[in-house]
Amino acid sequence: MSGSHLRRPDDSELRREWNTVGENELNIPRAAAERVVRALNDALSGLYIAFNQVRKHYWTLEGAESGDIEAFLEDAADRLADLTDDLAIRVHALGGVPVNGPMGIRQHAPLRIEAEHVYDLRSALENDLDAYATLAVGFREHIETAAELGDETTVELLREGIRTIEEDANRLEKYLADDSLATPATEP
Repeated sequence: MSGSHLRRPDDSELRREWNTVGENELNIPRAAAERVVRALNDALSGLYIAFNQVRKHYWTLEGAESGDIEAFLEDAADRLADLTDDLAIRVHALGGVPVNGPMGIRQHAPLRIEAEHVYDLRSALENDLDAYATLAVGFREHIETAAELGDETTVELLREGIRTIEEDANRLEKYLADDSLATPATEP
């Protein structure tokens, strides 16, 4: 496949261009909406990355401790996907285009993408916890931005999201506190 990997419909089909914010029906001034959309797209990018990382760990999980953790990771990925949907719908309502595709995600990425390798259970969960911690910091900043701009609906969406993120992070911390959790094999 030598051509571009992007499918680009005819410009006559374009409703809203990426990285622009149009009018919205929420009575939020465009300048304020632009700042909130930028913040939400940062959050969405982080959620996409965290979702894919958690999903990868769910797919590749193995070991004696994997049963409960496997169920947790599956549910955690679902919670991240639901939160992504809620924030993406809000971006659209604000007149923006929700971050999507690898280029948009990289443009806004608050997280580093984990290498494509498969890691031991402890390392995988530590990487997930780091992702959740980064998301929580970003969400707090975005809550401040939305509150400063008077967008209470976005504030509430982000507060609900940070509760979910913190609850899942607490669960990860509990798994990591278990001394029996598999650690990398060491060479003699």
